[in-house]
Formats: sequence, structure tokens, C-alpha cells
Amino acid sequence: MTPALSVRNATKIFGAQVALDDVSIEVQPGEVRALVGQNGCGKSTLIKILAGFHAPEPGTAAAVGGTELSFEDPVASEVAGLRFVHQDLGLVGNLDAVDNMALGQGYITNPAKTIKWRKERAHAREALAALGYDINVKIPVAGLQMSERTAVAIARAMSDRGSPVRMLILDEPTANLPNAEAQRLYQLVRRVADTGVAVLFVSHHFDEVFEMADSVTVLRDGKHIVTRPVEGLSEEELIELVVGRKLEVHDRMNADEREHDQEVLTVSAVAGGSVSDLGLTLHRGEVVGVAGITGSGREAVASLVFGGMERSGEITVGGKTLPPNRPDVSIERGIALVPAERHANASLLEQTLRENITLVDPGRHMTLGILRRRPERADVRIWLDKLSVKPAGQTEYTMTQLSGGNQQKVIVARWLRQEPDVLILDEPTQGVDVGAKADIHRLIDEAAAQGTGVLVCSTDHEELVRVCDRVVIMRRGRVAEILRGGQISADSITAATIGRDSDESAA
Repeated sequence: MTPALSVRNATKIFGAQVALDDVSIEVQPGEVRALVGQNGCGKSTLIKILAGFHAPEPGTAAAVGGTELSFEDPVASEVAGLRFVHQDLGLVGNLDAVDNMALGQGYITNPAKTIKWRKERAHAREALAALGYDINVKIPVAGLQMSERTAVAIARAMSDRGSPVRMLILDEPTANLPNAEAQRLYQLVRRVADTGVAVLFVSHHFDEVFEMADSVTVLRDGKHIVTRPVEGLSEEELIELVVGRKLEVHDRMNADEREHDQEVLTVSAVAGGSVSDLGLTLHRGEVVGVAGITGSGREAVASLVFGGMERSGEITVGGKTLPPNRPDVSIERGIALVPAERHANASLLEQTLRENITLVDPGRHMTLGILRRRPERADVRIWLDKLSVKPAGQTEYTMTQLSGGNQQKVIVARWLRQEPDVLILDEPTQGVDVGAKADIHRLIDEAAAQGTGVLVCSTDHEELVRVCDRVVIMRRGRVAEILRGGQISADSITAATIGRDSDESAA
């Protein structure tokens, strides 16, 4: 059988960094292949080479369906039959599915060059129905569920562009999907593969590797470590292949075995955005999780508490009332926020790590209005080392020079440096590798051990099991349930978020 994709001796060097080192892989038609590895291992570089964004080093070769692929030419990639759906999906929220599917390829027109809207809508419905979705193609995609938006992006990628689709490449396809919606995507991927189209997907979530993939390719430090069938592979073995070592197993003390007597944060009858009635308390040294499907209110909790959204209700920190819409006061009162959208809301991408970390408190190393760079660098270097940011000690690197996981560590370092009373983390490990994820979980443990109250909003239910003493379940804008201690498991969180009948109190 002619491979859908064959990559031979792929190498890419950026300055002194070898991003890809002689990587060769093959993917067969109808095969679902996972591509995994820590941030910075070369996954994104390989995909960008295939997409025509990067030119590889001489000696690199690739073929799609047996036809050699020309590099540094996005049109050649498309003509060859490669289709890409990136993590941000590339959709325009205020346009409907019809308009979004026409982006990049144009509309069906009549001889007078006017758009045949009826045919366009029928085409969009048929493309989505082939993937198992019945979506109103006339409403803006911003009003769709995340899984439905992903379906629109995949339908656009799979549409006829004058050449047959041979491979669909998905970059973190479930990064923004709660578990219930991710299940729909798994079915969608299998439908695509059943048509004979190969699927290559990048993921940091190993549960979806075992759920979706026939085989898995592991990259580490730019090298191809192994490609093997998923069948017969355990998650522990896959983690060790990715990281190159066994991770320490850490179990948090059962919440019932710990006492938390001092309330540091109280939220009462708070409403705003998708939240209609939020009430919760957080104690010193306690880690409380917030779970819920998209639209449940979970996605608004972090911003509401921090002061980034219009709200009603009352929030107190250390017994003092927190005014709405005043994140500056929140910071003064000891609240820190690591938002979900780190690029849009938390990073100065072209600035140095030093500037990103000291951004909240630039005056700490000033004397008579003059910034003392040497002690500032020394201070930042301590935090970079403490959080194992790689490359080590590079205070003058820009954020763009780091992998996603290391960027996230820098943002966490910014706030831990402030020794906050309340640390709010919104999707703290979204898009980071398994090693960075373990490091961030360790930092949560350490912050709690030092008396910080930690609020974790996450769609990763295993993460909530790992770090939380309590998990607040949001449904329809309200707190529907609270899981404590031994009640907390990935299955119980999933069941609760989708509306399990429960006799438990949400008080």
C-alpha cells in the first residue's frame, strides 16, 4: 500500500537549536496516528514543514500518496492532499458556517458572479452531515458548541479543493473541549479515517491517544524515539517514552484528612457572563476545582472573581469586600490570575522573560526611579530555576523563543513571586506536555502547602482529581454540586458536569 504520508530524514535547524533531527515516519491511508512529545520536541516544526511554512534542511524528503512534496509552498501542500486544522481552528466567530467554509476557497457563483447561497448552504449542510453533525449553518459559529466549531473547521478542511484529501492533520483537537464534547470528536475522527483518509493528530492528552489512535509516534528533543501500535501500550509506558524517565507518583492527602479553618476568599450570589449564581468559599492551603461543560459558567468563573468581567454579587478577600471590575484592587488584595488564553491575556510575547515575570511589580528593584537590572536578573533567574524553565537561566530570551509549557511556567512564576493569598488558575495545563504538566501540578501543591488558597478552573478532569480537595460543579450558570475527598474521580466529575441526578447538596 502506498503511504498517505512518508517523511524521510526531516531535519530543521534554527540557529544553534536542532528542532528536528533526521526524523522519518510513514502513515498509511485510513490510519489514525497520534504524534506526541513534550513541548519543544519538534511536533510543531514537523507540521509547519508539511504545511509549507518552514523549509527543512537539505536531505529532507516527503511524499503524499506517493507524490513528492515541494517544501516552503503552502499551495503545494494543499494540492498534494494535506489538510490542516490548527488549535485555534481559524474560524471567524461572527460569520456563519457557510462563510467560514468559504474562507480560502471562495463561494459557488453563477455566471454573473453572484453567490449561489442556496447551493452554498446545501453544501455546508452536506459536509457537516457527512461528519455526523446537524448544525444550523445560518448562525454565527461563535454561538455553536466547541465540538460543533471544530466540526466546521474539519468540514472546511475536508471540502473538495480540486485534489483528493489524503491526510487530515489536527493540532490539539480537543484542547478546548470538555470531556463530553471530546467524545463527539473521537467519533468524527473515526468517520474521517473510515473514508480512507489518514489522520495525524498532535495531543498532550494521552487518554485521547488511546481513545482515537491506531498508532503513536513519539518525538523527544527533535528525534524520533518510536512508532508503535497503541494496542498493548500502557499510559505509564507512553509517559516514560515521552519524558525519557518515570515520573514521580504523587498523591495529595485526602481532603478529609486536612483541616482548613481560615477563609481567604468568599464568593456570594455572583452573576455575570454565563454565570447566574455563583457561591463558593476558599480556605488557606486549600485547592478547589471548578468543572463544567462549555456554557455552564465554568469558563467565566476565573475572570469574574479576579475582576475582569462585569458582575453583581459580593466577593470578599481576607474579610475585605472586593469591588467589581477592579483587577488592580484584586492584585493589591493578594489575588493572582493565570488566564486560559496565555497569548492573548497574559504574555508580552516579544518581551523578555525578565520583563514578563517582573511586570506586576517592576518597582521591587528600583532605587530613586532607576531600575537595577543586575538584581532584577538574579531574582528572575531564581524563579526560572525554581520552575525548571528551559532553556535554563535565559532571562533575556523572549517569550516567543519558549515552548508553550515553558511560557506557562513563566506566567505562573510571575504570580508565585508575588506570594499571593489566592491563586486562580484557568486551564493551567492546556496545551502543555506531560512533563510540564507534572511540574505545574507540583507548583500548585507547593503553593497550597505555603498557605495559598488555589482555585483551579479546568476541563481536564484527571487534573482536578490530581490537585483538588473539593470540586465545584457548574451547570446552567449555577453551582449544581460539590464533590469532596473520596467522591472525587474523573468519572464522577464527568457524570456531574453533564447533569447526573444527585442527592448531594451544593451548599
